[in-house]
Amino acid sequence: MGDMFRSEQMVLAQLFIQPEAAYFAISELGESGSVQFRDLNENVNVFQRKFVNEVRRCDEMERKLRYIEAEVKKDNVTIPDVHELPKAPNPREIIDLEAHLEKTEGDIKELSESAVNLKSNYLELTELKHVLEKTQAFFNEQDEANGLDSAHKALITEDTHNVSIRGRLGFVAGVINRERVPGFERMLWRISRGNVFLRQVEIDKPLEDPATGNEIYKTVFVAFFQGEQLKTRIKKVCAGFHASLYACPSSLQERNEMLKGVCTRLEDLNLVLNQTQDHRQRVLVSVAKELQNWSVMVSKMKAIYHTLNFFNMDVTKKCLIGECWVSSKDIPVVQKGLSDGSSACGSSIPSFLNVINTSEDPPTFNRTNKFTRGFQNLIDSYGVASYREANPALYTIITFPFLFAVMFGDMGHAMIMAFFGGYLVIAEKKFMGKKGSSEIFNIFFAGRYIILLMGLFSLYTGFVYNDIFSKSMNIFQSSWYINMTKAHALEIDQIDLNPSFDYAGTPYFMGVDPAWQLAKNKIIFLNSFKMKLSIIFGVIHMIFGVCVSVVNFVHFRKYSSIILEFLPQILLLCFLFLWMVVMMFMKWIMYSPVTDKMGGDVKFGSSCAPSVLIFFIDMMLFKTPEYVEGCNRYMFDGQELVQYVLVFGSLACIPVLLLGRPLFIKCTRKNKPHVRSNGDVNQGMELGEYPESQQNASSAHHEEEEEPMSEIFIHQAIHTIEYVLSTISHTASYLRLWALSLAHAQLSEVLWNMLFSMGLKVEGYVGAITTWALFAAWAAFTIAILVVMEGLSAFLHTLRLHWVEFMSKFYSGLGYPFQPFSFKTILEEESRPED
Repeated sequence: MGDMFRSEQMVLAQLFIQPEAAYFAISELGESGSVQFRDLNENVNVFQRKFVNEVRRCDEMERKLRYIEAEVKKDNVTIPDVHELPKAPNPREIIDLEAHLEKTEGDIKELSESAVNLKSNYLELTELKHVLEKTQAFFNEQDEANGLDSAHKALITEDTHNVSIRGRLGFVAGVINRERVPGFERMLWRISRGNVFLRQVEIDKPLEDPATGNEIYKTVFVAFFQGEQLKTRIKKVCAGFHASLYACPSSLQERNEMLKGVCTRLEDLNLVLNQTQDHRQRVLVSVAKELQNWSVMVSKMKAIYHTLNFFNMDVTKKCLIGECWVSSKDIPVVQKGLSDGSSACGSSIPSFLNVINTSEDPPTFNRTNKFTRGFQNLIDSYGVASYREANPALYTIITFPFLFAVMFGDMGHAMIMAFFGGYLVIAEKKFMGKKGSSEIFNIFFAGRYIILLMGLFSLYTGFVYNDIFSKSMNIFQSSWYINMTKAHALEIDQIDLNPSFDYAGTPYFMGVDPAWQLAKNKIIFLNSFKMKLSIIFGVIHMIFGVCVSVVNFVHFRKYSSIILEFLPQILLLCFLFLWMVVMMFMKWIMYSPVTDKMGGDVKFGSSCAPSVLIFFIDMMLFKTPEYVEGCNRYMFDGQELVQYVLVFGSLACIPVLLLGRPLFIKCTRKNKPHVRSNGDVNQGMELGEYPESQQNASSAHHEEEEEPMSEIFIHQAIHTIEYVLSTISHTASYLRLWALSLAHAQLSEVLWNMLFSMGLKVEGYVGAITTWALFAAWAAFTIAILVVMEGLSAFLHTLRLHWVEFMSKFYSGLGYPFQPFSFKTILEEESRPED
């Protein structure tokens, strides 16, 4: 948790690497993922950099891998997952890998072309077979119509000297796509002016496209015509509609002989196709086993050469120089990576690291684990923290699920949410091993620990609210005496609870008394109770946010801001709104219905209990509360004086907040600029220690720059107006805790009364069936509306309370994230499914 209190200390380092060891050193740094490289060649064209040819080779290998992967997936071959990722290949292995990929691509292309040619021949023979079979019926009909023996005479002769009673008729037979038949038929009608007789029949089974493997539906047709000129036109139309024409003999005997020959060729071709497919399958299966390893190796290799393009070559061209941001804790890791890289290539000259001074703002790096990563992402979504400022994610781990639970307080719904979050946590290894394609599930899985904590905290608040699926539990014995006999006699289900008559005097041990479940005035009680809780939690949350700003002031050595900013801010907040919270507790403690029953001072009975809101408004308007006969105007003697002091004290804080910091800057401003440093050049690397001076220099980047005093006054005026107004608006904003909690409870009660309870009122067998049906509907609406939709609503409102009401008190969020060169991150981004 110490790493989350504020971002880690970063240094800018120079790397001096020998060219022969550069590839191995960058590979080791990519495995560790601890440095963020800077591009020293921003002004150099991408195509003019030193390692551009190597990057192009990697791009070409990636293209080959994409082709191979597409062919593997096309044949539905399973690609096994890699349990242990391989390291980046050596430069010598790259040549072998490149040659192997080229050979594999060539083999697969050759097999694919061979398969396409065989399938094309198979498709043509299949279409010819269907033409011979389907047109037989057309010719038989024609023979019968003309009274000819189909076994000895031709239906239509192509001999120009043979003139039959039908005249000189010719025909064209072929196959066309089924969706083109209507247009094809209309076009033939137009070009022939109705002098073409077209017969067609659909092929029942779909055929396979040789190129894509998709199913295609086709139709066999025969077009009868007269004249060579019309025949030429028909063939042009067939070519335009991509129809396949086949020579079909006019005699039955010739057709039968051709059909037998086609069937024999189809059987032989089918055997060859099966053998070709089996060989292709064996090749693809063997390739699929290594495909993931090859992809990882090529991705790492490309990332290494892309990073090496960020380096500069020294004047002697014997050393590569690069710059990188690195955490001070990871300097030994970087040094070890450089040493391992030099030893891997057998270089006698070691690579080394040197920390340099800089005036730039370092990146923000918050080291997280699988538990804290989700909460850190919530903060980074608002804005990345400025370098070394207090990190709200540490406190959000507790405050976020708690404020969510205040709005989502129902033990039944909380158990569903906790079980879901617990399941995601328990089965996280199984889900992390899979590449999820659902973006929504990936979001839920990334926030599994947030969901689990929200469910557990909601269990607690649901227990305090004594609410489980809109019902209450009487665990500690109710403190109210309810005459249910009288209620049943009056045929009413709810009664009014009067604390002066029905209250026993000792409060329920923990949470809300279950007797309120039966009360007509339950809403009035819960409104008051939850509204006050919302204000209490909101004021405490905002005060805590203002107090966190002290941590930033101390760290960045802005000690004057503690007096000129923090002190007036906290006093303004406490003098007004903390005093309202104090009055709430005083009202709860001092006024009680027990006083009326025990014969105590009537002035402190429930009838004299004041309205805290009216008291607060009167205090701000300097009005005296209205006198109620038999009661005191104030809760205690001297309250009026205390309230005057608090109001005038809060008003006095405003000019201090408005003018204090600008006047202090004007009095203390010096003309000498402050030289900012990010570390000692020597850095004490030989001793492996980090110098103390670096920690003191880390706050320098937040020092005030030389800017006109007019701008300082304007900025401070805006800040003062914003803060003063936000103390009111932000306090009111926390009332959403009350509103959503009340809405959630009422929705739960409506669902119970309108659905499930209706089934319980029906008796007999019909009642059992009705109960089951209504229970299914109630459970579905409960999960869909009360758990999912209400949970999402409460989540968004909690997020707003943290981003605006809490973090605005101390958080600037003007930093930029630390993005280390990491093979793990690169591979995760590549494996992420595209939209």
